[in-house]
Amino acid sequence: MEMTELKMTYRQATREAMREAMLNDERVFLMGEDVGMYGGCFNVSEGMLDEFGRDRVIDTPLSEAGFTGCGIGAAVGGMRPIVEIMTVNFSFLALDQIINTASILLHMSGGQFNVPIVIRMASGGGKQLAAQHSRSLEGWYAHIPGLKILTPATVEDARGMLGPALADPDPVIIFEHSSLYNNEETLNGNGQKVDISSAKVRREGSDVSILTFGIGLQKSMKAAEALADEGISAEVVDLRTLRPLDNQTIFDSVRKTHRAVVVDEGWKSVGISAELSARITEELFYELDCPVERVCGVEVPAPYAGHLEQASLPQPEEIIETVKNMGGIYG
Repeated sequence: MEMTELKMTYRQATREAMREAMLNDERVFLMGEDVGMYGGCFNVSEGMLDEFGRDRVIDTPLSEAGFTGCGIGAAVGGMRPIVEIMTVNFSFLALDQIINTASILLHMSGGQFNVPIVIRMASGGGKQLAAQHSRSLEGWYAHIPGLKILTPATVEDARGMLGPALADPDPVIIFEHSSLYNNEETLNGNGQKVDISSAKVRREGSDVSILTFGIGLQKSMKAAEALADEGISAEVVDLRTLRPLDNQTIFDSVRKTHRAVVVDEGWKSVGISAELSARITEELFYELDCPVERVCGVEVPAPYAGHLEQASLPQPEEIIETVKNMGGIYG
């Protein structure tokens, strides 16, 4: 079959992935606040209500606990729900359903009941939406056994991760950084499925491994380009999935470069960057030429003022300076 090239945004890619899933499997449906008539808080589901009708694109009441619970029940009953929670901040209202039901029902039922649900939610700052709408809490959910945590950072992954997520017998949470929706890329083919259990090296390098996910990929790639102008070869690894973490790809990269920097918009304390730092130090201590470094969000509630918000988030300049200050980087 001839491959086609198609330009689309991250938003369009997510929509097309949902459309394809719903066209191919009548068990798949979308539910959440404003996903129907309004087209989704970030316009991801625009037009889908007209195409699929109210039985498959369902506007829910403002009750995350309620509609997430309904989605879990539908999944146990044989359906393949896509539950959209506007932002990760609002998912706090559904934590009981996600953590005390979806993540452990297979275990609590002695292996009798899977929960094949996909929960999508926007995350991250940078949009001046203030502290209640700007958190990066992927690491919180990555702490929970029984969940699979995906962080598509590219249009290709936004297009290709949903299908395998829906095919997974257990609950999958997909974090879509809100600053990525307008990003545009050229795709080869009509949405190839991607592996949802592995990291991916986005840029080869030999001097330092930059490990990141979500919006951090864009910033790390910019930093790597600037570092190359100064003679520093940075390898950029897109983690893609935070649970399970792909130790093999991460460790292979660090064994090659002997240095690691973790870039995470989330907070440093007890976060995914701490987990990565610990794993690398535990497994590769004698491979390291210097300690693992971390570039994370400042540990404050997200400021509303634009200049303060940007100052609170990891930026390419901070990544560059962190790498340049690593031991022996110029040696």
